[in-house]
Amino acid sequence: MAEAHRRGWREGWDAGRESSISSSKSQVEWLERRVKELEQQLDDARRVYEVDGHQVVDVGGYAYRWRGSVALEVGDRVLLPENYVSRMKHGPGPTVGVVTQLGTTYSGPLSDILRRAPESGE
Repeated sequence: MAEAHRRGWREGWDAGRESSISSSKSQVEWLERRVKELEQQLDDARRVYEVDGHQVVDVGGYAYRWRGSVALEVGDRVLLPENYVSRMKHGPGPTVGVVTQLGTTYSGPLSDILRRAPESGE
């Protein structure tokens, strides 16, 4: 009889623990979705697509200004000016980058994209 009581208590405790774990996982997943949603709302509120009448795009995590007459699109290849990081990574001279996002939330100074880069293979 005592053994049956212990087994019942243990099974009940295990079931309660599993239920608690499942509930906690659901709550964490909901909170993660909510944080992403709020981050997107904040991003949308702060994102700018033009500065001083020129298009702003993200290339590899950095914001650049485009002064060209035809707007850039995500996936366009562009030639970027040399900076101290690109010089260390790729050597002297301009580097090729790919537009990854339109607009930016960055509010500091922007470098200009030099020009569109030829398609690979050209």
